[in-house]
Amino acid sequence: ETVMRSKANRVSQIAVPRGARAPSTLGRIDYQDAFLVNIDPGAYQTAEQWARAIFEDAPFDVRVGLISGWSAIGLKLDKSRSGRSVLGWQVRDSARDYVLLGADSRIGMPGELLVKCQPEALLFATFVRHDNLIARRVWAAVQAKHVRIVRDTLDEASRRIQPATRKIQ
Repeated sequence: ETVMRSKANRVSQIAVPRGARAPSTLGRIDYQDAFLVNIDPGAYQTAEQWARAIFEDAPFDVRVGLISGWSAIGLKLDKSRSGRSVLGWQVRDSARDYVLLGADSRIGMPGELLVKCQPEALLFATFVRHDNLIARRVWAAVQAKHVRIVRDTLDEASRRIQPATRKIQ
């Protein structure tokens, strides 16, 4: 298994674990990836709280960049700021240990994000379905950038979310 780590070993890209796709509502998954984030699992009580901390508590420029990137690839974000979305992604399923966020697509490329609490880390997975050639070509053009942005966003969140017991360096 190939593991790609960020500089501080906070974020590792891993193979999508068995069972991680189970909550997905996409029917078919044409692209998937997964990352483990080394953070104190006790900092928040639910996976949805983790998802909100990663996305909604990110610095303003990070939030704007994410929303603009998602919109540029045709994702339909919920702009209502309801409690049933996280930075525009609809909460499709939620339990204490995981939350599944989803966004429909204007170009036939719906996506889902899974945030799952694990004993020593947080699992973050992306699932994408390509309904047509345009969607496949758009994803091929942005896939490498997607991986870099996910890694950077998770690394930033892991630095920002410090457990009370850890000294800030």
